Amino acid sequence: MSHIFITGSADGLGQMAAQLLVKAGHRVVLHARNDQRAREAMAAVPGAETAVSGDLSSIKETIAVAEKVNALGLFDAVIYNAAVGYTEPRRITTADGLSQLFAVNSLAPYILTCLIHQPRRLVYISSGLHRDGNASLNDLNWEHRPWNGFNAYADSKLHNVILAFAVARKWTSVYANALEPGWVATKMGGPGAPDSLTDAPQTQVWLATSNDPQALVSGEYFYHMQHRQYLTAAAGHLVQDKFMMACAHLSGIIFPA
Repeated sequence: MSHIFITGSADGLGQMAAQLLVKAGHRVVLHARNDQRAREAMAAVPGAETAVSGDLSSIKETIAVAEKVNALGLFDAVIYNAAVGYTEPRRITTADGLSQLFAVNSLAPYILTCLIHQPRRLVYISSGLHRDGNASLNDLNWEHRPWNGFNAYADSKLHNVILAFAVARKWTSVYANALEPGWVATKMGGPGAPDSLTDAPQTQVWLATSNDPQALVSGEYFYHMQHRQYLTAAAGHLVQDKFMMACAHLSGIIFPA
């Protein structure tokens, strides 16, 4: 039995993964952006241990989420699932002066990775759209570019792969991997999405819990429990270090050695 925390598990793929994990007998802690959503998450996943709340668009609240999770003890795995989509017609600015999409999708996983007591496994949910991301990492916060929600989302999903690979390189005792669940009919994916919704949460569950030798790897990228080609730039050490330093600067939190 594993102890697992899942960000963004009030609905969608995070909720589906939580339901599978609870059914398999694991201890699962859910996350939602506020207390009401946390209660809804608990109602949707009977048997979950508890739910923590916190708005991941806020650096302060993201830090508080890490503190709440650490108060619950050590975890075997963390699944970084929380994300906002690409339909925003304009750049939404957070209280910290950041792009909301960057804050939730890119910076929050970095902050939580830094602050949650190191688990054995880390799973980052990316997307096939990461291949359209801007690997130069210039203007991460979309302060100077004309806003394009699709491109900002693609950038953020590339950031998830970069983060997973950087963690795998820096923390050699941890299994850190990224995956794409496919384009599926969730609230974010839309009703016309063509991929299998049943298959979509399986890989993150497998990477978080399986003792299959193919799952006990680090610095890899998966789709439906199989290796998949990723944007090659994500594996570059200079790209990884540039992203990590930018996140440290924006959050004030340095990645632990």
